Amino acid sequence: MDTVTGRAVELLARLAAHDTCTISDALERTGRTGVLTGLARVTTDRRVAGFAVPMQLGPAGEGTPAHHLGARAVEQSDDRSVIVVAGGSEACAGWGGLLARAARGVGVRGVVVEGLVRDVDEAQGLDFPLFAAGVTPLTARRRQVEVSCGEPVQVRGVAVRPGDLILADGSGVVVVPAEAAEDVLAAADQIAAREAAMVERLDAGERASSVMDRSYETMVEVQR
Repeated sequence: MDTVTGRAVELLARLAAHDTCTISDALERTGRTGVLTGLARVTTDRRVAGFAVPMQLGPAGEGTPAHHLGARAVEQSDDRSVIVVAGGSEACAGWGGLLARAARGVGVRGVVVEGLVRDVDEAQGLDFPLFAAGVTPLTARRRQVEVSCGEPVQVRGVAVRPGDLILADGSGVVVVPAEAAEDVLAAADQIAAREAAMVERLDAGERASSVMDRSYETMVEVQR
């Protein structure tokens, strides 16, 4: 394993050790935003951590696209990737079963869609993680097309660039800018350690008001 690959594996392992709530708190503590509000787990019960492969959707125009949306994103991905689909519609699905199957085939860890997804039962049967705003059986054909792939996008007001870190679980989806990974993960480690101590105190029967006191309220204040 070369140095770059080893570093990537280490980062993803450190990220996956936390849940999205801890990373959200760490982002806030380091003065950053990164929560993709309103996107939730649709399939599987697994936590997903990977590097972003962004793609942008837009309304279909005249003519027939050379390829279906998402196909290029799958081809640009590997077994450390999470595909992030921006610009999804509330009128059709931005990801479906054939794409889920293709993505699983190249090892993609999961897909995050700003809009809706379909073929949920198929994706669940494949044990393939999808996160989205909701579901619909309506196809994107003649409704939406891929505008760009592998370029920076905006999802729920948050910038997502190729190589940013993505974490998704039952509480939602967060994005950690690649250049901020060390700072955010260090803050997350501190927050997790402190909360683990609080869990021990609560399990020992200590009063909640003593454990979750004024200091708890300041845990996510920006550290200067």
